Amino acid sequence: MHLYRSHTCGALRASDVGQTIRLSGWVHRKRDHGGVLFVDLRDHYGMTQIVADADSPALPVLEALRLESVVTIDGEVKARAGGTENANLPTGAIEVFARAATVLSRAEELPLPVAGEQEYPEDIRLRYRFLDLRRETLHANIMTRTAVIRETRRAMEDIGFTEFSTPILTASSPEGARDFLVPSRIHPGKFFALPQAPQQYKQLLMVAGFDRYFQIAPCFRDEDPRADRLPGEFYQLDLEMSFVTQEEVWETMEPVMAGIFEKFADGKQVTPAGQFPRIPYAQAMLDYGTDKPDLRNPLVIRDVTEEFTASGFGLFEKIVGGGGKVRLIPAPETAGLSRKFFDDMNEWARSEGHAGLGYATRKDGVFGGPIAKNHGEDKMAALWDQLGLGPNDGAFFAAGKEEQAAKLAGAARVKVGDQLGLTEQDAFRFCWIVDFPFYEWDEDNKKVDFAHNPFSMPQGGLEALQTQDPLTIKAYQYDMVCNGYELASGSIRNQHPDLMVKAFELTGLSQADVEERFGGMYRAFQYGAPPHGGMAAGVDRMVMLLCGVQNLREITLFPMNQRAEDLLMGAPSLAEMKQLRELHLRVVEPQKG
Repeated sequence: MHLYRSHTCGALRASDVGQTIRLSGWVHRKRDHGGVLFVDLRDHYGMTQIVADADSPALPVLEALRLESVVTIDGEVKARAGGTENANLPTGAIEVFARAATVLSRAEELPLPVAGEQEYPEDIRLRYRFLDLRRETLHANIMTRTAVIRETRRAMEDIGFTEFSTPILTASSPEGARDFLVPSRIHPGKFFALPQAPQQYKQLLMVAGFDRYFQIAPCFRDEDPRADRLPGEFYQLDLEMSFVTQEEVWETMEPVMAGIFEKFADGKQVTPAGQFPRIPYAQAMLDYGTDKPDLRNPLVIRDVTEEFTASGFGLFEKIVGGGGKVRLIPAPETAGLSRKFFDDMNEWARSEGHAGLGYATRKDGVFGGPIAKNHGEDKMAALWDQLGLGPNDGAFFAAGKEEQAAKLAGAARVKVGDQLGLTEQDAFRFCWIVDFPFYEWDEDNKKVDFAHNPFSMPQGGLEALQTQDPLTIKAYQYDMVCNGYELASGSIRNQHPDLMVKAFELTGLSQADVEERFGGMYRAFQYGAPPHGGMAAGVDRMVMLLCGVQNLREITLFPMNQRAEDLLMGAPSLAEMKQLRELHLRVVEPQKG
């Protein structure tokens, strides 16, 4: 028999009754029933119930062990007594009577429990991540992540993509975040950068003639952490295609993404491939207040600015007169709710840093609330009719500068949808957001800057760059959004060197700057570059959605904490003076105060 096991802890079934077997695993739970000890033995594959009574030499050994100790059990498979079977456990029809127990590793007192999965402070969970990963839900999430990546690779290979590995030590690239720099020992004073994305390399692969590239790519960005973005590193499905339009990118990737979600959706509805709505950026900002709309929520924001240009409600009239906007968020069938619902929404808006959220109520056709009172019954009725609202529908109003009104309206739309139970709970609703602005105004530096990927193709090409107001130019840029999360971002790329230079010139860079910073791509585009485009989908966010969790730490093996620290390994750490000398570096401490 094998030194440690003849079976795994998830393998035994009723057909194995009578066999002599050997199992090894962790002591998950112990239950003492007065001379009879029941032990749940766990390994990667599952759980088996072990039984030891006074006749078993294993009893004193198992009694003395703490939970999470590792043991080998030799014993006999028996059928569980009638009525004691566990239908929720694959091994629930049997138990193993222990003839012997060998301790492989004793566990000290646990800093956090493994069984039961109680909530525990994050710093403890991360410091003892090897224990946290033994917990059933987290363990299952990590296995789901592995399965999603495996399925993604298979799907991409099935449609003719080839996986290539691109360099990790590279040059700095303008991806919109801080680089992680790596000092060069051989070249004093010079630095490599860890790639924020393989953007330039994958475009160079297209110039090199490889046609369809993909990679499960590690990416590194020195960003502040948040629930849907880990500090330090993340993984993305990176891909690029030659001789394609953006429509062909969408048609290629919708079946891949929909197929992955359908496989792991556990019965939830998924937007079918070929039916992802395509929503222009400007429309998304107007209708949903965000470029990441959750389409499970049926509410659509309405612009009612014109209705308040001349109104008895002075606050809105003043805002509109100053160039502001008023957005309305429907609240369907709220006539039966108390005023507290509306007041609570107003307080919520204030707690989020806004001035407040106006509202109007309507019950059996009669309006209520200060906005309705001052704006007038007739004008309110006309507005309701114009928007198709019903006699028992209320509404919330977000007013202010356009960006502020859109942001508040978008957040209020999500809140109202959740509060009224309008948002679907068992669905993944995809869409494409398209026609992004190519440039935006950088208020801090008082200049035009790229709104997204600087290597995207501007709509209208060189002529648009030469003749249009830069802030009116759109890009062949697109995002794939699911349930309020940006899952992927991509574009058709600019492959013309003169157009590349002009695009950067509008942000204040010269041709010499372009040649210095992006020399590889600039040279490549002068030797026959095909039209090409692609996208990158966040693997971490895909798995987060499929596992139904709200934080990326719940689907990541060894994440950092909110201060970008690895508590398990003690990183980042101080370098030794010898290391600094070899790298020609000196640490400059930040000024105090």
